[in-house]
Amino acid sequence: MQKSTVTKLKQALIATGNLKDYGTSTVTLALSVSDHRHRAQVRFYRCDSFKQAWIAVAQQLAKTPQASWVRLEAVQSTQKLPRETFEKRLAATFRMNYWRYGISFDADFKTALLEMESNGQAFFRPSKAHRIGKNRSGSWVDYDRVEPYLNKREGALPVDIRKTENVWVFTTAGVFTDGQKIWNLSEQEDCGKGVRVVTDEQSELQSAIEHGETFLINQLKDNGKFVYGYFPARQRVLSNYNVVRHFSSLYALLEAIPFTKRTEDCAKVKLAIQWGLKNATIEKEGAIFVDDNGALKLGGQALLILALSKYQDVTKDDTFMPVLMKAFKGVHFFQEPSGKLIHVLNPDLTVKAAYRIIYYEGEVAFALSRLYELTHDKNVMDLVKQILDYMVANDYGKYHDHWISYAINEALLVFPDNRDYMKLGLKNVFSHLKFIEERDTTYPTLLELVDAAVKMTDMIKRSGNEDLIAPYDLVRLRQVLRYRALYEITTGCFLPEIAMYLYNPQKFIGGFYARHDNFRTRIDDCEHFLSGLINYYNYTYRQA
Repeated sequence: MQKSTVTKLKQALIATGNLKDYGTSTVTLALSVSDHRHRAQVRFYRCDSFKQAWIAVAQQLAKTPQASWVRLEAVQSTQKLPRETFEKRLAATFRMNYWRYGISFDADFKTALLEMESNGQAFFRPSKAHRIGKNRSGSWVDYDRVEPYLNKREGALPVDIRKTENVWVFTTAGVFTDGQKIWNLSEQEDCGKGVRVVTDEQSELQSAIEHGETFLINQLKDNGKFVYGYFPARQRVLSNYNVVRHFSSLYALLEAIPFTKRTEDCAKVKLAIQWGLKNATIEKEGAIFVDDNGALKLGGQALLILALSKYQDVTKDDTFMPVLMKAFKGVHFFQEPSGKLIHVLNPDLTVKAAYRIIYYEGEVAFALSRLYELTHDKNVMDLVKQILDYMVANDYGKYHDHWISYAINEALLVFPDNRDYMKLGLKNVFSHLKFIEERDTTYPTLLELVDAAVKMTDMIKRSGNEDLIAPYDLVRLRQVLRYRALYEITTGCFLPEIAMYLYNPQKFIGGFYARHDNFRTRIDDCEHFLSGLINYYNYTYRQA
C-alpha cells in the first residue's frame, strides 16, 4: 500500500484509543487482508508496545496491493474465562452468529480468532434443538473446523484447543479501508458492531442500492431463473426455489432500475418474467395462476400482477397486458360472496387452504391498485375497495403488515377522503412502533412499513384529516424511519468489511443477509432490502 495510506491507517487506529491492555502490559493488533477474491488472511501481532507491533504491521502493509480490503484492529479488552463459563455463555446466545467477541485458546493469542473469522466460517454451530427466534442457540465450537483452520494459519499450535482449561474473550476497535477511503468500525454493542460508522448517509444509501441491484441482477441465470440463495458462511447454495419470490424479486429489480438508470437490465427482467410465465403458471377457465408446487396462492397471484404492472410502468412495454388481465380474472376465483378471500387453491380451483398468512390481502390490494393505475378499469378498483373494506371490518391494522401500508397509500390516491382506510393504516404502524424501533434483527419489511406509513401521514395531512393523526407521535415515526434505514445498511448489507471473511467475498458484495441464519442471503432478502432502501432514499432525498 502507499505510504500515505499506511500512515493514515496508523493515525486512524491510534485515534480509537485504548491500544494497550494494561492488565497484561501488551499491545495486540489484528490485520485482515483480502484481495476481493479470497477470504481474508488474518494475522495477530502481540508485542510489548504499540511501536513494536506497528513495525510488523507496516511491513506487511507495504507488501499489500493498494486496492486490497484491509481491516486493522487493536485488542482493547480481554477476559480469561474458565472453559465451562465460556461454553455456557456461547450456548446462551439467543441467536446464531450473535456472539460478538473474539476468542483465543491461549494467553499469547497464537490461537486467536476475530469475531468475524468465527462467524464468517460457521465455527460456532447451533444445537439441534435451536429454532430461529424461538429459543437459545445452544451454540458450540466446531473444533473439527477450527483446528485445521488455525493449523493452516499458524502452523503447529502451542496448545490443544479442545482441552485448554481457559478461553480468552476479547473486544477490538479498528478501522477499514478499501485503498481509497478509511472508515472507523463501530464499537456499539449491536448487530452493527465491527461495521463502518456511517458519516455520509446519502452516499452510503446510494451505494447500498446500486450494489444491491447489481447483486440481484447477477443472480439471474441466462435462462431467466434466479440463483435462489446462499449460506455463505457454510459455502452452500440453496437448492430449493420459490416461484412467488421469483416474481416479487423482479418487482424489486424494477424499482431499482429507474434508480440506477441501468435500463439495459430491463431485457434480463423481461426474460425472467417469460421464464416465470412458462415454468410457474397455469391457465384455467381463461385465467392465469401462479402454480407453486401444486398450490395456487393468493399472494402469488398478487405478486405476478405487481411485477407485470411494474414492468409495464417502467418500460412502457405492454407485451404482458393480456396476461395481466387474465391474472386479474384469476383473483375472482379466490373470492367468497362475503368478501372474504380464500388464500390457497388447488390446481383444479378447489379450496386447498382457506387461510395461510396475513400478508395475502394486503399484497393483492396493493397489486390491484397498481393495476388500476395502468388500466383505470372500474372493475379493478371495485375489487380493491371490496378487499380493503373487508380488512377494515376485520381489524387488519393489528398485524403491522407493510403490504397494508402500501395498499392504503395507493388506495388514498383514489379514495382520498376515506377515513376508515386512514385509520386502518395508522393503527397498522403506530400500535407496533415500539416493536419496530427495538427489533434487533434487520427485519427489512419493517423499513418498508415505516416508509409507507410516513408517506401515508403526509397524505392524511394534505387531505385535511389531521384530527386522525393528532393522537400519534409523527416526529418519533420519522426518527424510527431514519433509524431503520441506517440499521439495515450497517447490519444487513454485505459491505466489504463483513464480506471479506466469506469465501469469494466479491461474489456477495451488494447482497443482503440474515445474520441469525448463518448470514443467509436469498432473493427475497434482497428484494425487501432494496424496496425499503429505495423508497426511503427517494422520499428523503427527493428534489425540491
